[in-house]
Amino acid sequence: MKMPVKFNTYCPFCRKHEIHEVERVKKGKTRGLHWIDRQKARRGKVGNMGKFSKVPGGDKPTKKINVRYRCTKCKKAHLRPGFRLSKFELTE
Repeated sequence: MKMPVKFNTYCPFCRKHEIHEVERVKKGKTRGLHWIDRQKARRGKVGNMGKFSKVPGGDKPTKKINVRYRCTKCKKAHLRPGFRLSKFELTE
């Protein structure tokens, strides 16, 4: 899907239609181990590991992407619910 870098849409902060700049949201960094990783480590390496013995499923054919819309007037950004795409391209 091709999406323009700038287009006119509703700004919830200004409460009217303004020109917005579009940018794709990148995935943030994880902060250390999560509780599930610590739980998995406690199970040990020998024998049945309970719920961790299951084979995980594969990836979905398309990923959900998030797009950030930044208002050019008030400079505030807002998100909308993500949507599934195989290809995403920002055009001028």
